Amino acid sequence: MCSPGEAPPGPAPAGDLPPEWETDDERMAFLFSAFKQSREVNSTEWDSKMAFWVGLVLARGRRRGAVRTCLRELQNGFERRGSVPLGLGTVLRELLRRGKLQRESDFMASVDSSWISWGVGVFILKPLKWTLSSVLGDSKIPEEDEVLIYVELLQEKAEEVYRFYQNSALSSHPVVALSELRSLCAGLCPDERTFYLLLLQLQKEKRVTILEQNGEKIVKFARGLHAKVSPMNDVDIGVYQLMQSEQLLSQKVESLSQEAEKCKEDARSACRAGKKQLALRCLKAKRRTERRIEELHSKLDAVQGILDRIYASQTDQMVFNAYQAGVGALKLSMKDVTVERAENLVDQIQELCDTQDEVAQTLAGVGINGLEMDSEELEKELDSLLQDSSKDSLELPPVPHKVPGAPISDAELEAELEQLSVSAGDLAQKTPSASSEPKTALGLNL
Repeated sequence: MCSPGEAPPGPAPAGDLPPEWETDDERMAFLFSAFKQSREVNSTEWDSKMAFWVGLVLARGRRRGAVRTCLRELQNGFERRGSVPLGLGTVLRELLRRGKLQRESDFMASVDSSWISWGVGVFILKPLKWTLSSVLGDSKIPEEDEVLIYVELLQEKAEEVYRFYQNSALSSHPVVALSELRSLCAGLCPDERTFYLLLLQLQKEKRVTILEQNGEKIVKFARGLHAKVSPMNDVDIGVYQLMQSEQLLSQKVESLSQEAEKCKEDARSACRAGKKQLALRCLKAKRRTERRIEELHSKLDAVQGILDRIYASQTDQMVFNAYQAGVGALKLSMKDVTVERAENLVDQIQELCDTQDEVAQTLAGVGINGLEMDSEELEKELDSLLQDSSKDSLELPPVPHKVPGAPISDAELEAELEQLSVSAGDLAQKTPSASSEPKTALGLNL
């Protein structure tokens, strides 16, 4: 069978099938028929049928979430009114050619999986045979029970396992036991075989390395989403052994705590029954157990202290590497920058700014037609004009309001002449020197 340990799935639900599945018998009869031996006979019909089944096969695998399938499982899933598609073998061969599917045996042979020990009877091809089939291609239609893998779905599931581990409590340790990881991913991997395939994919991507130590497999994950895992070394093995010791000590402490509590209850029961000697023996056993618990606590604290120091040293190493990379980048960015060059550059900037200021002042001091004006002299002259205008201000009679075009009477003319005579007399009294100068000048001229 293509899925050991699993019940073969039944036909696909009606909602997962195209509309013409139940309504268009003529169309479905064409799709359920076998492919022509050569695509050249009728390429349009061949491509149409191939596109229909390729999309349906890939959609079924993604809907079910299973990374493994086979020809028999697909035939059972696409059965319609007692008939199975006759061209599914050709469709699977085309998907293998496109790289959408891959034979499980070829996939396992492509990964250095010396740690694999299934116990489920998986046959792994020799690397040489796998290399030849990869280079030359394999035009053989897969057998009905030959296991195939959805390549893209396997990659997505492996990424999901990796992220699930990174967000779990196990990620605080650099390594983890394979059994613990299997228990953690029980909800993501329906069976052990799929779990191993996902680990193989992660190992192929160099995000996981696995080592078998004393009959138990140890898994080491890469630190970071896009990092590559480093090979397993003595430090990783030592950390794993310390983790195992911590786990065993914790379990022993828990067991002794329950034993001490039982001795206490037995002593209490013996006291109630009046058996004093039995109660004393139970209390002595309780004291011995408590002393052993204290000793184990001290050892557990020592182991945890060592682990904490190892984790701190790994963090310090990461910080050191970050500092070293930062120093290298800073040196590279300041490769051509020196204090002398910086001072010279600042001096040049200051010199250019001074030259610009001088040019601006020179341009601002040039007047129209090349004449230079002294601003101070202009301000003095303006002040003198303002003072003279304040002294020479005259009180003029109001302008008569006459209607334009109206005739002027003789009385109005005489009144206006009299007013002008009075204003002239006041002006002569206010400026005697100014009125005498013309007379003197007239006398001299005569």
